[in-house]
Amino acid sequence: SNPCLPLPVLQAAHCQMIKDLSACLLGQSLRVDCRYENKTSNPLTYEFSITKDNRKHVIQSTISVSENIYRSRANVTMHKNLVCLYLQSFTTSDEGVYMCELKATNDYTGNQIRNITVIKDKLEKCAGFSLLIQNTSWLLLLLLSLPLLQAVDFVSL
Repeated sequence: SNPCLPLPVLQAAHCQMIKDLSACLLGQSLRVDCRYENKTSNPLTYEFSITKDNRKHVIQSTISVSENIYRSRANVTMHKNLVCLYLQSFTTSDEGVYMCELKATNDYTGNQIRNITVIKDKLEKCAGFSLLIQNTSWLLLLLLSLPLLQAVDFVSL
């Protein structure tokens, strides 16, 4: 009784894997965040591409071959529910429609695709700390609790 049956059109929206696609400027780099809902523990494949002048150029991909001109400037990081593309030395010549395509191995709902139009002057600066804070919160808690642990040891002596 899988709710993601491909037949009813209304159900299909429910199975949308990609939740959000956003872009921001991080220094001289473009960062494109492709947020998704993890429906499966199967390995995830991805493709970031740009369409400009009616031509699609693959930037970074595990699905197909990316173009050298972009691949040398791009890298992708994968986090829980987030695939991030970083494109270095971002200029107005990199403006266009960016596409994120995700596919989970053996997922019959097919590839999930989202587009976003990227124009340099309209990009906001990335809130660079959010991801950092998520990753360091445990470390921070650990550091904060260390003096307490030492104090407890001291009392028990």
